[in-house]
Order: sequence, then structure tokens, then C-alpha cells
Amino acid sequence: MNRNNKVMLSIASFLLPVIGFAQEATTEAAEKGIDEKIDDAFGWATGDYVNAVFYQIPFTDEIKIYWVLFPLILGALFFTIYFKFINFTGIWRAIKVVQGKYEDIEKHGAEMLYGEDGIANGVDINKVDNLEEHIDEVSDEITIDGDIKDTIRDESSDGEVTHFQALTAALSATVGLGNIAGVAIAVSVGGAGATFWMIVAGFLGMASKFVECTLGVKYRDVGPDGTIYGGPMYYLTKGLKSMGLASLGKVLAVLFAIMCIGGSFGGGNMFQANQAAQMVENITGGTESFMYGYRWVFGLLMAIFVGIVIIGGIKSIAKVTDKIVPFMVVTYVGAAIWVIIARYDMIGDAFMQIIDGAFSPEGVAGGAIGVLVQGFRRAAFSNEAGVGSASIAHSAVRTKYPASEGLVALLEPFIDTVVVCTMTAVVLIITGNVNPENAGLADADAILLTSDAFASVISWFPYVLTLAVVLFAFSTMISWSYYGYQAWAYLFGRTSRTEYTYKILFCIFVVVGSAASLGNVIGFSDAMIFSMMVPNMIGIVLLAPKVKKEMSKYIEAIKLKRQAID
Repeated sequence: MNRNNKVMLSIASFLLPVIGFAQEATTEAAEKGIDEKIDDAFGWATGDYVNAVFYQIPFTDEIKIYWVLFPLILGALFFTIYFKFINFTGIWRAIKVVQGKYEDIEKHGAEMLYGEDGIANGVDINKVDNLEEHIDEVSDEITIDGDIKDTIRDESSDGEVTHFQALTAALSATVGLGNIAGVAIAVSVGGAGATFWMIVAGFLGMASKFVECTLGVKYRDVGPDGTIYGGPMYYLTKGLKSMGLASLGKVLAVLFAIMCIGGSFGGGNMFQANQAAQMVENITGGTESFMYGYRWVFGLLMAIFVGIVIIGGIKSIAKVTDKIVPFMVVTYVGAAIWVIIARYDMIGDAFMQIIDGAFSPEGVAGGAIGVLVQGFRRAAFSNEAGVGSASIAHSAVRTKYPASEGLVALLEPFIDTVVVCTMTAVVLIITGNVNPENAGLADADAILLTSDAFASVISWFPYVLTLAVVLFAFSTMISWSYYGYQAWAYLFGRTSRTEYTYKILFCIFVVVGSAASLGNVIGFSDAMIFSMMVPNMIGIVLLAPKVKKEMSKYIEAIKLKRQAID
């Protein structure tokens, strides 16, 4: 069976049960609308898998913990200690990398420019009058003439995007509705204390993100035309093979790729479309809205815009995200700061609630363990640290030192969880939206809770938030389409047919997500995201020594530059 036939078989095996159930639903409940039919079919098709992923290990009658949290938390703790708390010590250097302070050595290599013992490219740099002119001359000597179609990189070095573009492309897939709806769900179920554990999870996740994104660059493939193929599929296969674990690497890579495709359809697509449709429907009248019962129409329009962007690949995606993401984050955080300043007298009390609730929660199901679980679960869904998805975008960066991009990547959980999620939680707390009445809040209402919290201080902000939600959803979908396609291509090959099959399916799921209920969508979304984490975490723990060597190499390159300049 050739690859194209495998593609069609995989599509048929996934869609036939859904189609069959939809036909049965039509016979049994003809009065149901199309939205309800889609929801019923989707819930029926994914329910058993979701239950398996989120099986809770019962430690006592009251304490039950999701098994998937153990590899996530333990792995992040291991990386934090193994890399000597790089999630704290590496922040300032990461900022310098994003600013381009080391762009010359990342582009051409420290030895090429500054050399060992002061000799670079046959020239004693100690005798060079103008070091910058020397660097320009060396750069000119190794520059490739002409431009490669469909890349946005400097063709003189491996990679397609800049550090900033790689960061924003990955951030666009993480900073999004998980920060708005996800935080509201966490604090509604887990109370104010869940915020503390989200922050802890964010800091720990920085170490995991550093490791996986360093590996993404180290083991990426570069095609003949300069196009980059990277991510867990490649570092699990190539990295573990280099350690004599080829069979394990292949199995883990295939499992990850399958889960990544599911994650791109779930958390990276349907969840985003669903929440965007929910916000637009609510702001236009709720049950009186022209969209009520016809959210699939909104999904169809969103699918068209998503399709236009994703056809262009990482080049068009990065060009969109490096403009949308900074605007969205600044707007959202700015509004949060506005609300916090307006209620400045409640800030102290809010943080007391967060600390008290983290260790001595009252009236919250599951006690302190329940609060911790909610915080970690929502943080993981929001920043995706340990999941491996972001390394697919980061692998396309231009650098000769993989650890440089690992440092850039550790900023993601900090921005996404420590900053943005905390802002959302504090707004919810100081506006009085975290209380026992909201503990049983339906998932579908979570995003509206955040909207109401902002509206209590900025009456017109729900309109701005609706726009932000649509943009958040849009940017997340286009980035996840890239992740999903890379996994799809790894399994089925890189042909025009397989590419457009995936992208058309992706756009179809935008429509499905808009129409389905949040309960079914969010369960499937969480399940896919956490499933990706298992094979990825096994691999990156085994490959941690490789990352330590890459970090040492990059530090030595920076020292070489400093010595030459000094």
C-alpha cells in the first residue's frame, strides 16, 4: 500500500464512525439541529479515549490525581535540577538572544568570525582595525546568492525564521484561549489557589521547553531547497538512534505524530473555533443572536481565512504571527493592568487569597491536591511545556547553536503562564468572580466569566475581548496547522496530495469545532495535548545529556566573541 492510499485509509477510518453515528442520530432524533448532531457524533466518537487519558488514580476516597500529570511534573522537576535552574538563570541571556546580541555567531559560527587563539578564517583578528568590517567581509564570503522560494531565512545559514519570529509563531499557539477560558475554568473549580500552582507549573515548564526546543534544532532535517523539517518526530528518531535506541525512537516518534495530528484538530483547532464562536454569539445577543443555531456558518468563514494563510506554509504563518501576537498580548495585558489599577485596593487581598487557597483551600473539592491538579492541568494546556509541539516551530530558526533557540523558547511559559495567565486570574479574583457559586460553572460559560470580569471595570471591553478572542483563535489555529502538517508529512510523506488532504481536513474541523459543544471539544483537546506529552517526555529525558553538551558549546561561543571584542 503506497503512502497516498494510507492517507485516504486513515481519513476514512476516522470519519466513517462519525458519519455512521450521525446518520443514526438523524434517524433517532430528526428534530435535532445540525449543531447538535455534530456534537453528538463527536462526543460518541471520542468519549472512551478521553476517559482513558484522564483516568484518575485514587489515592484516598477524596484524593484522585490524573496519571498524565506525573510524567509532566516529574520531568519538569528533573530538567530544572539537571540544568541548574536554567528556568531562572537563563532568562536574561534568552532576552539578549531575542534582541539579536549574538546573531553574528549564531549565523556564521564563533570560530568562523573570531576563531580560536584569535585566528578567524585565516586572519588574525587582533590585528584587524575594524572588527565590524571584518565580520561583514566574512559574511560576504559565505553568503549564498539568490533567494530560496518559500523561506524567510538568511540563506547563508540553516533555518527559515528569526528568533523573534520563531518565538511569536510558537507563542501564537500557546498564548490564546487557554489563558482566557482555561484560567477561568481553573479558578472556578480550584479557587484562587489554583493560580499559585499555575505559576509554579509555568516556571517548571520553562526548563522542559528549553530542552525540547534545543533538541528540535539539533536534530532537524534541512531539505535541498533549505526548507526545515523538525520537532519531536525527528529528535526522537535521530537522537535515540544515536544512543543505540533506534526502535524505541521510531515507536515514540510515530506515537507522537499520531497524537500531534489529533492535537492539531482538537486543542489547536476545534477548541479555538468553539470559543471564538461562543464569544461572537454572546456579544451579538446570545440566544437572540443571528448566529444562534448556525455557529457552523461562523466556522465556515473562519475556515476560509485560515485556509488562505496556511497554504503559504511557515513563511506566511510567521509573517502573520509576528504582527498579531505582540498586538494581542499588549492589548490583553494592558486591559488587565487597567482593571488591576482600578481595583488597586484589592490587590493585596487577591494575592492573600492565592497563597491561602494554594495551601489551605476552603470549600474546594479535593482540597489542596485538587487545587494543585487544576493549576497544573490548565497551565500545561496553556503553555504546552513538555508536549513538544513548540519545538516544531522553533526548529525552523536560523542558528548554528541549537541551545540558543532553547533559551528563547524558555521565555514562552514565562510570558504565557507566569505573566498572562496570572493577569487573568488576578482580574477574576479582584472583580469578585471567584466564589463558591462559580465552582460548578459549566465549561462553556468560562470565557464569558472572564469577559464579565473585564466588563465590570471597562464596560466596552467585551467588544475588544471578542476581537482578541477571534485573533487569538486565528493565530493559534494557523500555527497548529503547521505542527499538525509536519506530523502528517512525517507519517504519510511530503507530496502535494498529502499536504492538501491535511489542510482541507484541518479547515473542515474548524467548522466542526464551531458547532460542537465545549464539553466534548475541551475533553478531546486536553486528551490529545496530554497524549503528546508521554512519548515526548520519555525521549527528552533520555536525550538531556545531548542538550547539556549543546548548552556548553553555545556558552563557549559567547565567551569566544567576548574575548575577541574585549
